[in-house]
Amino acid sequence: MSALSVAIITKNEEANIEECLRSVSFADEVVVVDSGSTDRTVEISLKYTDRVHTEPWQGSFSAQKQLAVDLCQGPWILVVDADERVPEELREEILGAMGRAEGFAGYEVGRRNHFGPSWIRGGGWYPDLSVRLFLKERGRFGARLVHEKVEVDGPVARLSNTLVHYTYRNASDYVLRMDRYSNLAAQELLESGKRPTVSAIVLRPLYTFFKMYVLKAGFRDGIKGFFLAASYAYYTLLKYFKLKELTEGDG
Repeated sequence: MSALSVAIITKNEEANIEECLRSVSFADEVVVVDSGSTDRTVEISLKYTDRVHTEPWQGSFSAQKQLAVDLCQGPWILVVDADERVPEELREEILGAMGRAEGFAGYEVGRRNHFGPSWIRGGGWYPDLSVRLFLKERGRFGARLVHEKVEVDGPVARLSNTLVHYTYRNASDYVLRMDRYSNLAAQELLESGKRPTVSAIVLRPLYTFFKMYVLKAGFRDGIKGFFLAASYAYYTLLKYFKLKELTEGDG
């Protein structure tokens, strides 16, 4: 049985997937679950692993990633996105953590998030911790449509090294994905029983900007920090206004 399995989901990731797969080549097994790419994602993936599965979209990132995890055979799972890289120092730390008998069921891993070529340190973008390495029998993705996370039954520790995440190539890339993510977020709000209010639609975007740009020091990243704070404020406006449309119609 494989000691470490890497789980990756993809759709039209030919610009990212090769570098990602190279960075996880140390794993005993790499499982790629593709949801219908029309580019060379599957072709490129097959150069690095024979565990490439084409599966329909399961309705959420959580469900899609859990499907990839379920297909893994190893006792330890490392979840990586196609636009992420595992640098050498993190690789060594992962292998060391798996080899220690410390009783941890999972490990949080931070990310160095990039906007274009720039590593964004402020605005809450760093260290961006989440559980990425965990025992398969002790961890599972919760039922969320967006901002998915692994829920672990047992103690969780933190690794000191980080993933490198090429989050958005440019402003156009961000705007395209923002529409999809805000649709999912609005649906999740609806399913959780939330209802849109005037204060949510008006005040939450303003607070999002203030929190990212001022409280979380987005101003340190210059004009890109301003753009991201303003963009996330707009994203917040979108998801609450879309919630309004879902509950009350366009009027």
